Amino acid sequence: MVSASPANLLLDWYDRHARKLPWRVAPEDRKLGEVPDPYRIWLSEIMLQQTTVTAVRDYFEKFTRIWPTVEDLASSQEEEVMKAWAGLGYYSRARNLKKCAETVAAEHDGRFPEDETELRKLPGIGPYTAAAIATIAFDRHAAVVDGNVERVLTRLFRIETPLPDAKPEIKARMADLTPQTRPGDFAQAVMDLGATICTPRRPACALCPWRDTCAVQSSGLAETLPRKAPKKQKPTRFGAAFVAVDEKTGAVLLRRRPPKGLLGGMTEVPGTEWSEDFASETALEFAPFPADWKRTPGEVKHTFTHFHLRLDVYRADVPAADAKASEKGWWSPPQSVQEEALPTVMRKALSAAFGQA
Repeated sequence: MVSASPANLLLDWYDRHARKLPWRVAPEDRKLGEVPDPYRIWLSEIMLQQTTVTAVRDYFEKFTRIWPTVEDLASSQEEEVMKAWAGLGYYSRARNLKKCAETVAAEHDGRFPEDETELRKLPGIGPYTAAAIATIAFDRHAAVVDGNVERVLTRLFRIETPLPDAKPEIKARMADLTPQTRPGDFAQAVMDLGATICTPRRPACALCPWRDTCAVQSSGLAETLPRKAPKKQKPTRFGAAFVAVDEKTGAVLLRRRPPKGLLGGMTEVPGTEWSEDFASETALEFAPFPADWKRTPGEVKHTFTHFHLRLDVYRADVPAADAKASEKGWWSPPQSVQEEALPTVMRKALSAAFGQA
């Protein structure tokens, strides 16, 4: 009797245990002829970068409800896209999302290229995303490697080289494992295996379809893999945020950040630059206009990819008609503030100003 290949073992498991995700075509539906929508695959992959499925699900459903096709997204206003994205983080992704939709609509007649090389020419699509779209949306053979795949393969083959140095070997192993038949389902199967069975802590090895061939199964090494090079300590930057509130209506003064750079194009309350040597006792020297600024208790703490941030928050209740205030931005009514394109750190600043931190 010929034993099943590792790919077939995993695909059999996937057919029974695939996660139900709003952008995914279930295995049973694939067998009935339903094919994935490249737009939905692309959108989900961009959203899932540096983010969890749980965090993305509601955003994905909101986006596809407002913009059901790539042409719809291409014709939208960037400000509306940024508002819908607010809270997901890594805001350059949202700007590139809009640019990519425009490119696909204008230069590709609304159809995503099927080839990895062509996909990589689109704004915001790197090697991983190109491989994922080509494989999952078009069933092209490609090695798709995300964090879940890295964890599964370093354990399966006992790859002890620390990340990121291990990435080339992991990708080569994934390319060898990926079958010519159903490569898209196989890629999603490895991801699901990592998300549900081969988890970072306490992997359920007894339930794994690859347990008989796994190099570290029952060895006690699974939780030590993948190994990672020591992380550099993140610096801490400091600054101040100024929340101006209209004393009659409760509207909040907001402004837009420059289009490029950290949080580019997003909405914020006025504030200082963020630096490691910012002196909090000088904060009021940088207030956007003269007012009775009062510092709120505590401070806002937030972490970005490359640094920690600690903000002092000041609030002033002023007349919205004050020209000095109005020239700094626009007044957002209380009922509209939550719909603004505010990144999480600015929402924290507003919560602190209104005593909700």
